[in-house]
Amino acid sequence: MIKPAQNDDSFLVIIPAAGIGKRMQAECPKQYLEINNQSVLAHTTYRLLSHPKIAKVIIVVSDEDEYFAETDLANNPNIIRVSGGKERVDSVLNGLKSVDVEKNPWILVHDAARPCITHNDINKIIDECIKSNCGGLLAAQVVDTMKQSNLKSSNRVGQTIDRSHLWHAFTPQMYKTSELRKSIESALQQGLDITDESSAIELAGLPSLLVLGRRDNIKITRPEDMALATFYLQQQN
Repeated sequence: MIKPAQNDDSFLVIIPAAGIGKRMQAECPKQYLEINNQSVLAHTTYRLLSHPKIAKVIIVVSDEDEYFAETDLANNPNIIRVSGGKERVDSVLNGLKSVDVEKNPWILVHDAARPCITHNDINKIIDECIKSNCGGLLAAQVVDTMKQSNLKSSNRVGQTIDRSHLWHAFTPQMYKTSELRKSIESALQQGLDITDESSAIELAGLPSLLVLGRRDNIKITRPEDMALATFYLQQQN
């Protein structure tokens, strides 16, 4: 059990990194693809650890992972490796189970493939959640016209969706550790679909803040995202 003391200036972040990233069409999982001679996972992790309020990062990787042990992440004292699960939500739950709730009443979860997260956005999600005593997530309002496909044909327009109340969900997402764990466990027991931490909280009937974040906090999902992430990282440095 991980027991670092938590106060208003010390938080843990869980990074689920057990996926294989099929949409990237790469020879290795997308978190191990390199940008400027450093893996995406390393960029993400060190960006988080460089923040003064982040004490440790819990990286959740598959037991079959052949890459993590070869990185310098494996020997960093501020990084804890935890075994991953079948799906992202299972990995997050495994990470949560490794945390002492009394010592760490709040937890952040961040995607391994979001290396462009800024310190300012981390400050915003932490400050807003603590001030409101309510968990939440970084997000940005939808600006594009949104189309829903025809139910009978996925490549044909069914209707245009009102975007005025639509948001793109980002990470980090920050919630009370015990509430998030209970919400995920309850949803899994009911066989409900959980796409992110916020969806588990929603299914439990709990409130969740939308904290406006930067749009350059992209998630690397497709091959063209690598060039965009490289550009954003260069601009931020």
